[in-house]
Amino acid sequence: MDGPATAGLATQEVFNQPPPLVGYNLFTSDRALTEAVVREGAGWAIADLTRYGAKLGTPEVLELGALANRETPRLHAFDRFGRRIDWVEFHPAYHELMALQVAQGIHASPWSDPQPGAHVRRAAGLYMSGQVEAGTSCPISMTYAAIPVLRRAPAEVQAWLPKLLSRRYDPAHRPMSEKTGALMGMGMTEKQGGSDVRSNTTRAEPETRSGPGEAYRITGHKWFFSAPMGDAFLVLAQAPGGLSCFFMPRWTPAGELNAIRLQRLKDKLGNRSNASSEVEFDTALGWLIGEEGRGIATILEMVGYTRLDNVLGSAGVQRQALAQAIHHAAHRTAFQKRLVDHPLMAAVLADMALEVEAATALAFRLARAFDAQDDASEGLLRRLVTPAAKFWVCKRGPMLAAEALEVLGGNGYVEDSGMPRLYRELPVYSIWEGSGNVVCLDVLRALRREPETLAALEAELAAARGDPRLDARIEALLATARAEVPESAARRLCRELVVTLQAALLLRHAPSFVAEGFIASRLGGGGDAFGLTVEDADLRPIVERAAVAFP
Repeated sequence: MDGPATAGLATQEVFNQPPPLVGYNLFTSDRALTEAVVREGAGWAIADLTRYGAKLGTPEVLELGALANRETPRLHAFDRFGRRIDWVEFHPAYHELMALQVAQGIHASPWSDPQPGAHVRRAAGLYMSGQVEAGTSCPISMTYAAIPVLRRAPAEVQAWLPKLLSRRYDPAHRPMSEKTGALMGMGMTEKQGGSDVRSNTTRAEPETRSGPGEAYRITGHKWFFSAPMGDAFLVLAQAPGGLSCFFMPRWTPAGELNAIRLQRLKDKLGNRSNASSEVEFDTALGWLIGEEGRGIATILEMVGYTRLDNVLGSAGVQRQALAQAIHHAAHRTAFQKRLVDHPLMAAVLADMALEVEAATALAFRLARAFDAQDDASEGLLRRLVTPAAKFWVCKRGPMLAAEALEVLGGNGYVEDSGMPRLYRELPVYSIWEGSGNVVCLDVLRALRREPETLAALEAELAAARGDPRLDARIEALLATARAEVPESAARRLCRELVVTLQAALLLRHAPSFVAEGFIASRLGGGGDAFGLTVEDADLRPIVERAAVAFP
């Protein structure tokens, strides 16, 4: 039948649009990741990670990530009778994703099943999970970081460990004695202080006696209370002996709700599937962890692990943005050629691929350092490199996501593409666990107070010597680090430290075309945007290496 209706149907024919990037294995399709896992000591976990990567890449699980982010948490402060319940409601999609990660052991497996490479295996799971939905990473990461601290806590707190180590996800809002598994949250920052936690005003008074393991009553607030649906929290408060760390359960041993009063949930830029809240404590019950006045030292032990997760999480989300960009460019035609075959587009994609591979190599080298708990040199390397890596890798993330979004053009600016979600997710990694300036100052403190950290870095870099360009960069970095670096130059030092170490890792372990591309572009001056500095690199193999390979 002829007429306007028939003619209109012709506009509904869809062509020159890429298929959805679904039904792929997030592990085996990522060569930089699989090689890093083997290289850094978790080759024994390849089959397990392959199964997990295949599960995450299914259309059903990928849809769970979009749904959990769209259907955000809701706070129920009271029940219909007016009683306080302080319960956060999540969409079932969020719970399904959490159950996957807990079953994989990403929250605790290095502690429940310690073996060489355990932290590397766990790192791979976190790196992949965040590509589906990064908002689930917060309670997973805090539980992982809290367990080594709690293992040295008094018996009342250690009694929680079997539930924290459990691979059964139990989101029920009820006392711990009635649950099969538990997760942790954290509360440090307050309205007046932010990163300056020494200015905290929340008070803790002993119920009877003071000292480690004793019960205190805590009164005050937290401006950011992470994962308020957690079963217990590590909280900073001012005890008579100074700023101290407390273990605060959601429910008291008597089976009553603790006096943790959730005020509201934060309306955040990204990380929207994860609840972050404001809270007040009305003489809430908590047990002192460590000595009074040693709260920052206790929390800093945790922060090392959570900063590692910031690097891993940012690198993983960047990987997903890159994969989406290359997939689009490989299937979209413009001006009679696929986008990926246009030299300028190839230069942009290759530059992004170099960035992601360097971030991945560094993140998993750090994970191996966390596996070597008894190695003094690896401990020094962790102390120096973790905050520096958090600064630079996380700072590069939003830039990379913006470029990846632009590859998709207008389609990438639309929520349905998923690219805006990735873009919004990445800035939080720079803010969590110490913003850029805080972590850069931490690097300066390490160099000034623990100069042996520089010797550990020098030993790590020595294994890559031989390329004149890298050798010159190493000498310049070491000379700068040995000098009295002014505070105003701390960011520049951290960038130089990370980029030099990334170049060394790629020169030792990556294909020559990747190492050459990175060294030529990053050590040769660097550009202001992606695609400015790789014109002399061998572009096609760099892009092909980073592309998702379907089975």
